[in-house]
Amino acid sequence: MQNIDPLFILEPIVVIGFSLALVLYWHRKHSISRAVLAFSLLAYGGAIAVKLLFQYVTAPFLLPRFSGSDWLLGLYLGLQTVVFEVGGAFLVSRFAVSKGKMRGSDAEGYGLSLALWENGGLIGALALINVLYYAAVISSGGPMADYLYGLLSKTQPQLFYSPLEATPLIAWGILERVGSLLVHFSWGYLCVKSAYEHRKEYFLLALPMGMIDFLVPFVQGLTVPIFECTVFVLSVVCLIVSLEVTRPKKKPSRVKRSKE
Repeated sequence: MQNIDPLFILEPIVVIGFSLALVLYWHRKHSISRAVLAFSLLAYGGAIAVKLLFQYVTAPFLLPRFSGSDWLLGLYLGLQTVVFEVGGAFLVSRFAVSKGKMRGSDAEGYGLSLALWENGGLIGALALINVLYYAAVISSGGPMADYLYGLLSKTQPQLFYSPLEATPLIAWGILERVGSLLVHFSWGYLCVKSAYEHRKEYFLLALPMGMIDFLVPFVQGLTVPIFECTVFVLSVVCLIVSLEVTRPKKKPSRVKRSKE
């Protein structure tokens, strides 16, 4: 019986590694307080919990009506991220700022922390646990191993690809997580800047960034390479926009007229 390609264990390790490394690097260079980590976890964890509850209530009614329409399904997913993740990140950051727990200088740390909980926590850690569990069960043999192998062969056949076949999928998966990191950083950064500087336009710019999840239903039609490249490019655009609009504007220098 073929076991899972070990390369699939590498993917979540890489994702967890760079997500955590960036937070540690920023903490060492500029400091990330426990309050920032706690509030970012509250914002992200609360958003995911509310999304799950919302989907539990609405999915049985709405999803059958979205059948065959990637556009409607995309709107369903994207608007949830806009409202719950971006909106939640802003509400939590505004509360933290009002209580003196966060300042404008915490914007980068807050954005990196949101990305950490998404990629290093929910996605990375969960994927690593799943892959290690699958590999352990299959390697142990017995009826349970046979059942799991048969199930995974039908639902996730890519787990049994050869290293040559698996490498591109893993590379695209890592690129997707990098894009996720950039877009989470971008809207988290803008939310704190908006709350601290009382600039509503920053929050209004952050909101549409959540529509990145609108593209999820289109992955099959676009193919994986085009989908992942599109998401990555949009994530880079979000990063550039967030940094550019908050860049301090230089005051025009006054040139003194020389007396004739």
